Amino acid sequence: MTASGCGVSDFGVPEHGIPDCSDEVCITCSDTASEVTVICLLPGGLAVVDTGQGAEEVSVALVSAAAGDRVLVHAKEAIAVLPQ
Repeated sequence: MTASGCGVSDFGVPEHGIPDCSDEVCITCSDTASEVTVICLLPGGLAVVDTGQGAEEVSVALVSAAAGDRVLVHAKEAIAVLPQ
């Protein structure tokens, strides 16, 4: 589905599947990481975290996190464990 026949989908993604990044930030998440608290660990390197607005499932495969840890999450991937 394209907008104006210019080869860009109505969602801002070119028909060839590569996002059209015209800014210097990620168009999906604005290049920000969010601080969340790990509620519990799940199998497969996943965890349930408290975002402050509800629970969400994220990957913790790149970090050594435990329940109660505060982690930074970017694009549903924990990228750092914050000091206590």
